[in-house]
Amino acid sequence: MAAMRYRLTFIVGLSVGYVLGTKAGRERYEQLRKSARQVAQNPAVRNTAESAAQQGRQFADKAYHVVSDKVGDRMPDSVAQRVRSLRERNGSGPDDWGTSNT
Repeated sequence: MAAMRYRLTFIVGLSVGYVLGTKAGRERYEQLRKSARQVAQNPAVRNTAESAAQQGRQFADKAYHVVSDKVGDRMPDSVAQRVRSLRERNGSGPDDWGTSNT
């Protein structure tokens, strides 16, 4: 009897949640989407994101040099050539995320 009451309560709650969610869901989704777009287009946010990306590239470059100095002699030639070719190819211009490497 208690299991049946639990199931019935669960089904009723699920149904009410579904009905209320579908009525308010699309409208709320559009509000959130509009807010996210406004934040993403804010110049301060864009500048901060670009600055963080640039700083990340600098840290990655430093880490690369530290690791390559310590591991460089022990790295197989095929791997070292591949890394060099990737660095030469991606040395300047936009990266995979569309940001500049300046």
